[in-house]
Amino acid sequence: MPELPRCYGIIPARYGSTRFPGKPLADILGKPMFWHVFKRASQCNEIDQVVLATDDKRIATAAKTLDVPVVMTRSDHASGTDRVLEAAEKLNVPKNAVVVNIQGDEPAHEPAMLTELILPFTDPNVNVSTLAQKIDLNEAKNPDRVKVVLAKDGRALYFSRSLIPYHRDQQG
Repeated sequence: MPELPRCYGIIPARYGSTRFPGKPLADILGKPMFWHVFKRASQCNEIDQVVLATDDKRIATAAKTLDVPVVMTRSDHASGTDRVLEAAEKLNVPKNAVVVNIQGDEPAHEPAMLTELILPFTDPNVNVSTLAQKIDLNEAKNPDRVKVVLAKDGRALYFSRSLIPYHRDQQG
């Protein structure tokens, strides 16, 4: 099997969530949520370095106290992906490296899931990877669940928070 490029896991963490302010600092068994995400991601053998990316001093201070590497980012990012990009640039991540955007609100993720996400990068033609799983109709109706349409070869065609197919008018 071809060799993997270097892999970096970056966990975007912002304090100012509209639905759950301070979520990265939410206490889970005596530690903040981001710590659990960091520890689980650090168990993935394919990732060479895991860091937290935040714009908040409270989160950065807690990370330093718990020996979690942290990169300070701007506060004007529209998405976690933008925060991950800035952190990757600040870390001087090589152009041919794999950067994994690790969701900061999934403290129980399995490290094997990250391995599954990373392994496609042994193919030099792969530039992007994401995980997907089948869901039932009740889950599909939930706008918090992102849905994906896949081609027969497994490539993602498009993503939506709405039901797929989604009928914009009430007809059909």
